[in-house]
Amino acid sequence: MTERTHEDWLALARKVVPATTAWIGGPVPSLSGATRTTVNPATGAVLAEVAECDEHDVDAAVAAARRAFEGGAWSTASPRDRAAVLHRIARKIEDHVEELALLDSLDAGKRIADTIAIDAPGSAAILRWYAESLDKVYGEVAPTGAADLAVVTREPLGVVAAVVPWNYPLEMAIWKIAPALAAGNSVILKPAEDSPLSALRLAGLAAEAGLPDGVLSVVPGAGPVAGRALGRHRGVDVVTFTGSTSTGQLFQQYAGQSNLKQVWLEAGGKSAVVVLDDVADLDAAADGVAAGIFTNTGQVCSATSRLVVQRGVADELVQRVVGRALAIDVGDPLDPATGMGPVASERQAARVLELMEAGAAQAREVHGGGLVPDMPAPTYVRPQVLLGVDPDAPIAQTEVFGPVLSVHVVDTVDEAVAVANGTPYALAAGLWTDSLSRAHGVARRLRAGTVSVNCVDALDVATPFGGFGQSGYGRDLSLHALDKFTGLKTTWIHHG
Repeated sequence: MTERTHEDWLALARKVVPATTAWIGGPVPSLSGATRTTVNPATGAVLAEVAECDEHDVDAAVAAARRAFEGGAWSTASPRDRAAVLHRIARKIEDHVEELALLDSLDAGKRIADTIAIDAPGSAAILRWYAESLDKVYGEVAPTGAADLAVVTREPLGVVAAVVPWNYPLEMAIWKIAPALAAGNSVILKPAEDSPLSALRLAGLAAEAGLPDGVLSVVPGAGPVAGRALGRHRGVDVVTFTGSTSTGQLFQQYAGQSNLKQVWLEAGGKSAVVVLDDVADLDAAADGVAAGIFTNTGQVCSATSRLVVQRGVADELVQRVVGRALAIDVGDPLDPATGMGPVASERQAARVLELMEAGAAQAREVHGGGLVPDMPAPTYVRPQVLLGVDPDAPIAQTEVFGPVLSVHVVDTVDEAVAVANGTPYALAAGLWTDSLSRAHGVARRLRAGTVSVNCVDALDVATPFGGFGQSGYGRDLSLHALDKFTGLKTTWIHHG
């Protein structure tokens, strides 16, 4: 198929008709009749009035999920039968890949070049991976005496609430939904307030693919209302969450206030990329540093927002990184040639701009930053690079979730490791070195769930993703994600 042009995407966008109702056994309005306006951050135009769910809608979704789970049509289905449905959902995503890519681009300001090439097809691929894994996960037979047989099996936990962010609306939903459904659970998805449209469409596609009623519900609504109701609901067995550390702490409180439900958190990040002085190809390193922070307008939990570089290569590397930052074309996300789109909302843009201004006051030298003039909405910010920032300065400790890079020049490897590890977060890290022994040694010392060596934000469905410290616990992706949605059950048979 010929690649779409900017004009093609604009024309297709005009034809998109978003789903706007909640999904609880089918499309339903909120019980209160309330709606929330979702806006295209690239233009400020209203996209849709979406059902605004509250605790009563959550009650209905939990009741439907529990009925479905205990009815057994999904929870007790064979791995092969569940896999067949997951494959059909994946095919539905592939059949509607342009529509889903557009929904995320329009709803969250994401570059269409990313949503059509990565997010939407990647979501289908993740579903297929878990579908293929189902008949390859075995139980155990424990060592016992001759008169006994002890079998250990993995059992689905019941009703899973998945609360996801706005930076990767479809893909983050699939990260949670795919392993939870594969394990046999019922899932209630609460998308972010600013980006519910692809989740609502996904629910309809899943139903078309044969997923039984009640197994997947979608309840759009405010975090302090619908999210809180899910966190406190005694009928929810598991909460899986991606978002801020402060909200993750609330879910821990909700669990303690209700039924001690399991809570799995992928929370904040303030990742560092360390560049050592043995790197010969500084252009490749500069490309990696720029991509690590400016991809998706810096709205990535694992974004390497701190550059820690040894003094021997600092001047040359920083010059290259600044040049790349200032050369990024910030523009319409529906233009495939755009290098960086807007941030996801005017509210988030205001926060990023405030932190940019504060960061500039903490830096010795400032490049870029601020709003791009003459744009259709006040959501387009220029990449910013801050030099001479103290590693303990607020801008170097706070997750901006925007295109802001602080630079920290160090003399020794020990100092580089100390600065890189010097935040409460430990989600990801980057490392550039031409020495294999340094790569092994330094990567081992970096406190992070993923260390990407001579590459950027390494990620695959086959490898676990998650962090330590205030970045949360538990892992998305890989077979390890199934640990969050299953419990180990021992069946002991005595036949003496």
